[in-house]
Amino acid sequence: MNLGIAGRWALVCAASKGLGKACAEALVREGVNVVITARGEQTLNETALQLRAINPEVTVIAVAGDISTPEGRAAALEAHEHFDILVNNAGGPPPGDFREWDREVWLKALDANMLTPIELIKATVDGMAKRGFGRIVNITSSAVKSPIESLGLSNGARSGLTGFVAGLARQDSIASRNVTINNLQPGSFDTDRLRGNLLDAAQEMGLTGEEFLDECRSEIPAKRFGTAEEFGALCAFVCSSHASYITGQNLLIDGGAVRSSQ
Repeated sequence: MNLGIAGRWALVCAASKGLGKACAEALVREGVNVVITARGEQTLNETALQLRAINPEVTVIAVAGDISTPEGRAAALEAHEHFDILVNNAGGPPPGDFREWDREVWLKALDANMLTPIELIKATVDGMAKRGFGRIVNITSSAVKSPIESLGLSNGARSGLTGFVAGLARQDSIASRNVTINNLQPGSFDTDRLRGNLLDAAQEMGLTGEEFLDECRSEIPAKRFGTAEEFGALCAFVCSSHASYITGQNLLIDGGAVRSSQ
């Protein structure tokens, strides 16, 4: 299927690895020019080289920096004159007990997982509406749909973003101008971050890593973790010309792990 977005420009955050990288790869395969961001300059530049090799016809610009800071956002936004596609993404805050989190910990989580996406939307959405095309995708978490007790920081910050998007996406000045805003809610995907978290948990419980990974897989109806490529493909479709009637939605991609009829 031709997704109809060749030649567009996308800003993809936290794109040096994991799900962000997968989204950038899928867009590049569709002929989308990308600006990718991440804090680690070396890994980001390596990813940029890989993306250019996938499709030499597109432009790939790497901007190293912390997207959760005003300086990081400014550098990314200045890398191209406009963006047709925005993929908001950031690593989730650490797990823990809310009794141990002070105000600064909460503000850091909110900055990364709620306020930064809102700032980037604010900087790009009106231009998208003026040009008559825009796709904004926020990578959140299945924990928004089914909260995980140890992930209170993530539950709170990402749920705040979800509520904000639910109203914004339906504004006439946005929805009627072929600009869509949607959230992708990933479950367990086979990324370095997931494996690291699960292996740490296994060690705490006195289990071998593979034993615990197998146990986690068995609890998912699909009996496996998702692949980054699957996630990237969904992201690219939501960004496509064919997805213009999908907006304000929370798209769960979790192998059936969340038991819900809605």
